[in-house]
Amino acid sequence: MKVFWGLGKLLTLLFWLVVLANLLIPFVHPLHLLLNVAGSLLGGLHLLEVMFCNRSLKGRAHPWLDRLQILLFGVFHLQTIPAPTAPKASHA
Repeated sequence: MKVFWGLGKLLTLLFWLVVLANLLIPFVHPLHLLLNVAGSLLGGLHLLEVMFCNRSLKGRAHPWLDRLQILLFGVFHLQTIPAPTAPKASHA
């Protein structure tokens, strides 16, 4: 599964580079509008993921770096974060 998440991160990064290139030098007429809309929707979705996962990131070593990576990669970064382990209760 690590290969799948890494490939997803790579493809997401390539998508963001295409969106950035489209902002600097707009592509042909219908394509540049579609890329702007797709980039806006994906950016909004990633922002929602950061908002929903904000509480679970507070205990991490570098929560701001995790938030930035979620903004860039979305669920592909969320799946690489290990699940928090619940502390075991000690009974007397």
